[in-house]
Amino acid sequence: MAKSNLPLDQIKGLYSSNLSHNGVKSTAVGWNSTESQALRFDKLTSVIEDYSAPVSVNDYGCGYGAHLDHLVKARGIKVAGYAGYDLSEEMLAAARAELSWFSGDLSLICSPEISTISDYTFVSGTFNVRFEADDSVWKEFIEKKLDEIDAHSRCGFSFNLLSTYVDWKEEHLFYGDPCYWFDLCKRKYSTRVSLLHDYPLYEWTIFVRK
Repeated sequence: MAKSNLPLDQIKGLYSSNLSHNGVKSTAVGWNSTESQALRFDKLTSVIEDYSAPVSVNDYGCGYGAHLDHLVKARGIKVAGYAGYDLSEEMLAAARAELSWFSGDLSLICSPEISTISDYTFVSGTFNVRFEADDSVWKEFIEKKLDEIDAHSRCGFSFNLLSTYVDWKEEHLFYGDPCYWFDLCKRKYSTRVSLLHDYPLYEWTIFVRK
C-alpha cells in the first residue's frame, strides 16, 4: 500500500493546528476531557502485569507525552525508557518540554515508522482519524502497523479504536469491529489477548500479552 494513499500530512496538520489553538491539553489530541484521556490510558496500561519491574515503552502517536506522565505519576510504573512517535514536530517539541522531569531514556521521534524495540507499545486514538481514506485502505494500514508493533514489542502491546457499536458515525473517522480485531490478534500475535468494551466510551481496547 503506497503511503500516498494515506492522509498522513492531513493528520500532521490537524494535530499541529489543535495544539496551536488549544495548548497542551487533552483537546489538542482529540479528547474531550482529561478524565476520558486518563480512562483510555488506564485501559491501555492493563497490558502490564508487573508494576514492580522497570519497563520500556513505545508510544505510537504520543502527542505531548501525556501517557508517560500517566504511567509514572498516576500509576507508579517504573519506566526506564520511553520512545514517543508522532508526525507533528510541534507535538514532539511540546512533549520534550512537558517531559523534562523524566529521568529515564527519552526518545522523541518524528516518523510514521517504529524503529525502537521496547517491552510494551501503546496506541491511544492514533488509528481513529482517516479523513478521506477508504475504510479498506485504513484497515490495511492498521493491520500492517500492528505487524510492525508486534515485531517491536517484547512483552505486549495495546491499542484502541472507535467501536462499530455506535448510534452514528462521523465521516472522517474509522470505526473498528471489535470481533474482527480480537480474532486477528488472537490468530496472529498471541493466545493471551483481551478485549475491553465495558467502559463508558464509544470505543474498545485490545491488549496482547506475549
